[in-house]
Amino acid sequence: MPGSVGAAVRPTAVPAGGPYATTTAVHTTARTEQGTASRAEPGDGHSGRTPRPDLLVTGGDVVTMNARREVLAGGTVAIAGDRVLAVGATSALRQRWPGTPELDARGCVVTPGMINAHQHQTGDPLARAWIPDDLAPGASIDAWAVPLHAAHTAADDTLSALLTCVENLRNGVTTLVEAGTVAHPHPVAHAMHTAGIRGTIGTWGWDVPGAPFAASAPEVLDRLREIVETYPAGGQIEGWVTLVGHGLASDALLTGAAELARSTGAPMTMHLSPSQSDPEHYLKTTGRRPVDHLAHLGVLGPHLLLAHAVWLADSEVEALLGSGTAVAYCPWAYLRLGQGVTRAGRHSELFERGGRLALGTDSGNAGDSSDILRTAALAAGLAKDMRVDPTVALGAAAALELATIRGAEAIGMADRIGSLEPGKYADLVVHATSGPQWAPRGDIAHQLVWSSDGRSVRDVLVGGRAVVRDHHCTTVDETALHTEAAGASADLLTRSGVPARPSWPIVPAH
Repeated sequence: MPGSVGAAVRPTAVPAGGPYATTTAVHTTARTEQGTASRAEPGDGHSGRTPRPDLLVTGGDVVTMNARREVLAGGTVAIAGDRVLAVGATSALRQRWPGTPELDARGCVVTPGMINAHQHQTGDPLARAWIPDDLAPGASIDAWAVPLHAAHTAADDTLSALLTCVENLRNGVTTLVEAGTVAHPHPVAHAMHTAGIRGTIGTWGWDVPGAPFAASAPEVLDRLREIVETYPAGGQIEGWVTLVGHGLASDALLTGAAELARSTGAPMTMHLSPSQSDPEHYLKTTGRRPVDHLAHLGVLGPHLLLAHAVWLADSEVEALLGSGTAVAYCPWAYLRLGQGVTRAGRHSELFERGGRLALGTDSGNAGDSSDILRTAALAAGLAKDMRVDPTVALGAAAALELATIRGAEAIGMADRIGSLEPGKYADLVVHATSGPQWAPRGDIAHQLVWSSDGRSVRDVLVGGRAVVRDHHCTTVDETALHTEAAGASADLLTRSGVPARPSWPIVPAH
């Protein structure tokens, strides 16, 4: 049961392992082969000399996502420490650094690690597939999410986060933005470190009287400041200023959070306008639409990532574009919850006009999957269908950009992640192409987005460390994790009192 996890994981210091940590190593081979010149690589920053790589990821078709969006056929990525050292011809890099261990990617597609810009790690994962898909508007939150979060212990948060991180890694996500509904942030950050994912962490931020985990605006801001100071920028896990958002924050909390983000340099994220309820609430209480009210308060800006922003008026679109505010687009959530994205969504317009846009998968009550490639396909398909125009800019290649370099730009990390270029973190994914969805091989962007999904993810490296090898997580014992989760799920459903019932009767077999 979950108590055993809580006992094993305490928010003291971040260890090398965790309750499910494994010691699986990367299987590499040494190769020495002559070749030609390679692309430039950075020095070590001290002596001026180029460091020797620790690993060559060799022979794959490398989707660089550089400014020219080049794909290097049969290319190699050289990794030194946690950074990309060079990207170029396999023969040239082998010649320059003979005997370097290799990860064989021949016949595969190598992409930058993908970015999930809005992912709830707690509350829903232990109730997976129990939340009905025919609930009345708001019921998925009021009748399910709030009771589940209120019943969550620190051990539940740890277990939920491990499940979420492992699933994201298995789907090729190397950077995860926590959505801001974490009651026990230190155990969650610990779980993220254990799994080996890069990401952000915040804590529950609302000042709604009587609500679970609520506090006054000054108290919420103190909590958030502690998170930002504990997890500074540049680490594997970074602290963000997180509010629940919607209509669940006072003006004092909204403006205080924005000031905290600006003064510390930590980004800020919150939910807004996935459905019509937020515009209705803001118009009633402030006389303005949600984004317009944030603009009036001075909350908008490059520091802010809004989750959803589906129901927007023209004035709100202009405010987002003019302020540089980013948006995390989670199409599966809106479809599962029937929130009206096909009627109101303007994300493809934001993209076409140079807005900052990323993809997210949201939560177990709103999508049930962290497969960012499926999300990319849905984003591209919806853009075409909603406009009744297959020529819109948000096609397969653009959707893959949202999952990588454009997503990195939206979350303020494009200088570190999102493309395979010298000096950036060595976050990459090796996609196996042996499945039927890859036969015959064609345009890589089309096959990744329209044909493939997370099942093709073979290997994942985060900061040069192999966290997935041969379709299995190397950092966490998945069998033990799933066994623990089964017991914790039953316990949480009972404690929370949510009405978990199967769609069809489950009867003994005779």
